[in-house]
Amino acid sequence: MIQLGIDRLLADPGLRRPLHGRRVALLGHPAAVTARGRHSLDALIESGDLRVTAAFGPQHGMRGDKQDNMVESGDFIDPRHGIPVFSLYGEVRYPTPAMLAHFDVLLVDLQDIGTRIYTYATTLAYLLDACAAAGKSLWVLDRPNPAGRPIEGSILEPGWESFVGAGPLIMRHGLTLGELARWFVAARGLDLDLQLVTMDGYRPDAAPGYGWPLAELAWVNPSPNASSLNMARCFPGTVLCEGTTLSEGRGTTAALELIGAPDLDFGRILARMEAECAAWTEGVLIRPCWFEPTFHKHAGLLCSGLQFHTDNAHYRHDRFRPYRLTALLFKALRLEYPDYPLWRDFPYEYESERLAIDLLSGGTALRDWVDDPAAGPGDLERRLAADEALWFEQTRALRIYA
Repeated sequence: MIQLGIDRLLADPGLRRPLHGRRVALLGHPAAVTARGRHSLDALIESGDLRVTAAFGPQHGMRGDKQDNMVESGDFIDPRHGIPVFSLYGEVRYPTPAMLAHFDVLLVDLQDIGTRIYTYATTLAYLLDACAAAGKSLWVLDRPNPAGRPIEGSILEPGWESFVGAGPLIMRHGLTLGELARWFVAARGLDLDLQLVTMDGYRPDAAPGYGWPLAELAWVNPSPNASSLNMARCFPGTVLCEGTTLSEGRGTTAALELIGAPDLDFGRILARMEAECAAWTEGVLIRPCWFEPTFHKHAGLLCSGLQFHTDNAHYRHDRFRPYRLTALLFKALRLEYPDYPLWRDFPYEYESERLAIDLLSGGTALRDWVDDPAAGPGDLERRLAADEALWFEQTRALRIYA
């Protein structure tokens, strides 16, 4: 049976002892809960022997107050505990000196989903930097990576850092947040008191969850549209649609599990995908579908699309490669509809000069490959395979869980 970092901290007075007499803050969100569903902020304060003086919320807020994407939160006073809750997705994204002055030790309890562009990874990186500079301690209360150990995608290129890319990470990194914190500290050369409260009983390669302990932990949305384990598995690919004119399913009950548009035939696109590279469509059930978003892109329009299902007998954890699958979808669309306006030009995560697809993919290589009619799957495969091998070598010594 798995024991989360937060549950180990609450259950073991010896683990909490170094926090006695120090001002403690928590970075959390709605999925920062104990195995019994108690919010970590409430549980820590009610433990009775910790002095919790502040809290921090990432994108979507400490309590999950913002439903849509790229909607800021404000600071507030927690109505139950009377402590300040500072937003790190509002007027600032990097903590100010005044915020840092409220604590001596920051506890980080965030459920991540194992993808570079998920902004909780960037918020973690910023806090590691800030705590190192200010002489603060930072403890990560570790949680599972629901996407598991597989590594996929390209490593973010120099000069393409943004709020959806805090450094040279690969898209699907295969690490827990605690392991990722170790990578940031090493990669940035930080002088920081970093402590990890590890999990007990976590087996990221074990079936059937392959990263998520099915039947042991409740799924609590780490962000409003991260509504299932299926979404977390698909997200390293489907998130690329945020940089396109295609709907990624926002405004439906299956956001980031499906892709579609009202003016395309996705049956035709799927046939082209299978003809171009059938191997990249393996390990997942791909279902042609129709949907009508209630808000966001193509709201109120009937869309042809594809939905990806990993919650069935067709799922093969070692064969499902969502980044390649979504890249192949873009390529098939471009081959079938050469003049289709695929790339969306709009302000994205505090960036207005660079295309969102390039920020998401960490450079221009993916877009260049899609738009080049002479480039085939083998060309992208060589690039991805090299980056994946490099990332594995860079991170295997940082892995805590077998």
